[in-house]
Amino acid sequence: MSAENGPPSEQKPSQVPAPGTMLVDTSRRDRVGEFRGVAGPYWPLRPVCGGTEWEAEPVNVREPSPIERLRAEISRRNARSEGRIL
Repeated sequence: MSAENGPPSEQKPSQVPAPGTMLVDTSRRDRVGEFRGVAGPYWPLRPVCGGTEWEAEPVNVREPSPIERLRAEISRRNARSEGRIL
């Protein structure tokens, strides 16, 4: 089973991701956010539909499953079409 199609627990990032990479914070009920950079021991994430950034511990962050990625992309496109984000 590949990591891309495996259970979410197997999809931990192996290194610091590129800014804008979509990630899931398991400590916040699997909230999806975009990686913004490194802030000390934390990784700031921004909600995909805009809003307040939060800081996640790297051990609690994983790559999204295909369905989580699709849901986040659809939410972002809906927010853009409604004018809630640019």
